Amino acid sequence: MKVKVLSRNPDNYLRETKQDIHKVQRNYDPALHPLETPREYTRALNAVKLERVFAKPFVGCLDGHRDGVQCLSNHPTKLSWLYSGSCDGELRLWDVAHQKLVRTVQAHDGFVRGITFSNEGNSFYTVGDDKLIKQWKAESGDGSDLKTPINTIMAKTMLTGITHHKTKPYMATCGEVCSLWEHSRAQALKTFEWGVDSLNSVKFNPVEENLLGACSSDRSIILYDMREATPLRKVILKMVNNAICWNPMEAFVFTVASEDYNLYTFDMRKLDFPLNVHKDHISAVLDVDYSPTGKELVSASYDKTIRIFEVDKGHSRDIYHTKRMQRLTSVLWSMDDRYIYSASDEMNIRIWKARASEKLGVVKEREKMALRVNDKLKEKFLHHPAVKRIDRHRHVPKHIYNGRKEIRTSQQAIKRKESNRRAHSKPGSVPYVAERFKTIIAEKE
Repeated sequence: MKVKVLSRNPDNYLRETKQDIHKVQRNYDPALHPLETPREYTRALNAVKLERVFAKPFVGCLDGHRDGVQCLSNHPTKLSWLYSGSCDGELRLWDVAHQKLVRTVQAHDGFVRGITFSNEGNSFYTVGDDKLIKQWKAESGDGSDLKTPINTIMAKTMLTGITHHKTKPYMATCGEVCSLWEHSRAQALKTFEWGVDSLNSVKFNPVEENLLGACSSDRSIILYDMREATPLRKVILKMVNNAICWNPMEAFVFTVASEDYNLYTFDMRKLDFPLNVHKDHISAVLDVDYSPTGKELVSASYDKTIRIFEVDKGHSRDIYHTKRMQRLTSVLWSMDDRYIYSASDEMNIRIWKARASEKLGVVKEREKMALRVNDKLKEKFLHHPAVKRIDRHRHVPKHIYNGRKEIRTSQQAIKRKESNRRAHSKPGSVPYVAERFKTIIAEKE
């Protein structure tokens, strides 16, 4: 008896170094697979259901502060190190991987307003309500050098924030004025003013390194160039902005957290309208931070929730909340893009997964492949009503649910009033104005 066998040489479709790409022999003729679409739809539905079942974002908390936590900062080289400053002037170093306290020190009298690392990464700076800028070592593996500051600078005015240049020994502080400092000098190199009472937040651009952005108490966003003697541009919004953050991947894009419950993403080259308006919060947004990939941002609000937005979407991808969590003061994305840290009024720092249903620990190759297939199926059928409803559904606290309903009712009333005015007025006297243009009051250069 003669037996014919198909034989394929693996060298034709496998890499020489890592033999992991296997050729799948498949006929894509739709006539041979008449039930392929219904089968894939069922798999997509099951995948999105399982994603909601496994969506448990809370990882743990770092408890131990004796007053509300005011600011957070990542160590630039040690992934598991987190620095926090509280309202009683205490500075703490945490080991996030083991969820334990490494070192604590009384850094300032009054609030610790900001923490930032130097360009070398071997030291960091803190500012507080006592008008002091303090430099601390950050080199030892056990945090034992966090005992006394290695340098202290006395500022002339109150300080509310600090940021450091990415590659050069310069830092900037904000308060009554925006000041530029150098490591080796005890006096400010430059002072920028543009007729405002005080500045709430200041940040160096991580890509265009000489640019700074600041939020001021007169509802404006001010842009500075450290090489110039005067500020560059200024745009005034309808309400005060609490924080600013630059996109680490797009040099000209930044986002501000506003008191009017929204976040606004701008392109600094064209400030007459925002690129995007991120809505969903029902109270003032107090802090914002970008993911290291630059594709997502996280916001902390006075409404006791954290929301994650995609940069090109107007509504949040996810909302995180707990029963005990109170008003948020600070939020931070981890350097490996997997975790989010939040600080709140009730003296607690919480650790969250950046993707709520992501599995922690080792994921085998077959499991990775199955997850990738599920993601593609969800993407393919995302706009089918059943899949879309399950994917978007989130349980929220009662005060959030009622607050969203109230805001929606007021927005509908405003639109209805405007359409009635337009219908009963002379044609063209009540023009259509896009929502993005309504927020900008003035732009100055």
